[in-house]
Amino acid sequence: MALEFDDITFRYGRRTPVFSGLSLTVAAPATVLLGPNGAGKSTLLGLAASQLTPTAGALGFNRLRPGGRKQAAYRKSVAWIPQQITSVPGLTVREQVAYAGWLKGMSRGAAWEASATAIERVGLGKLADTKSHRVSGGQLRRTGIAGALCHRSELILMDEPTAGLDPQQRQMFRHLVEELSPTVQVLVSTHQTEDLAALYAEVIVLDQGTVRFQGSPAAFQALAPDATGDRERAESAYTRLVGQEI
Repeated sequence: MALEFDDITFRYGRRTPVFSGLSLTVAAPATVLLGPNGAGKSTLLGLAASQLTPTAGALGFNRLRPGGRKQAAYRKSVAWIPQQITSVPGLTVREQVAYAGWLKGMSRGAAWEASATAIERVGLGKLADTKSHRVSGGQLRRTGIAGALCHRSELILMDEPTAGLDPQQRQMFRHLVEELSPTVQVLVSTHQTEDLAALYAEVIVLDQGTVRFQGSPAAFQALAPDATGDRERAESAYTRLVGQEI
């Protein structure tokens, strides 16, 4: 399965295009998207999620394209977890997860049944009956991921999922990515370089709407052979590509 961008152009209003003729294929089980602020990472995920529409060009996932009669099928296959997850007033964690499945076209019964498995998979089983507005930021993000699993997404897009999380919450997120990637394709936009080699099969570096690098973590770290340690090599390689610290 592959997420494909074919000669994509996109701009906000009359501004300078964020992308101009971008072509990119994302096919690895777990891919990390790096880049400075303003590089186009969130815009790329918004296009992939069909929340934004390209000015020109086309995109698709697993032979599905957003828009038209296939829009519902595309959105069921591709889930977007934005940086800020909003709790639904009055709903418990499980109810919010089931609601996400219902919004994607599942029956209420099927969504409710699937929600139990989904929240267990992300480690929220003990909070199933807790009101979603009472859980922590990290738990709310896992609630969003559970919603994507509820309707059996094949690709989950995550925008800065570890921003603002404490070390323990980041560790739980890393375990979650490890558990998901064998069965669900994951594309994560982040500024975190910890465990890059252990978690991801592919690294993409985006800068000014252009792909500066796409390849394995080993090839990425090889750009900084003089650095010591995985994190130091990743940060040094990144700086060589875009000239800006993460």
